[in-house]
Amino acid sequence: FYNKALGLEVAQRLDFETFTLIYLSNADSPFEVELTVNKGRTEPYALGDGYGHLAVSVADLDSEHDRIGALGFNPRKIVEFNHDGVRIARFF
Repeated sequence: FYNKALGLEVAQRLDFETFTLIYLSNADSPFEVELTVNKGRTEPYALGDGYGHLAVSVADLDSEHDRIGALGFNPRKIVEFNHDGVRIARFF
């Protein structure tokens, strides 16, 4: 997902006894994502209600939504976030 949707590659992988840290980045930005993979889990992670998230700003949200859907992922519908009648953000 991170490679296809965001263009990120594994920059570094640090293996520890009980977990692995994976750092993802690309040549266009100093931005990195750190993933923690806990070893020995027998149950899948609960995804929760979506309030733990990663926000990425794009120039054309509708096109990115379509592109991610075309990659075979199932993005949620685009929604607006408003405050006092003023649109603050659109996201999916």
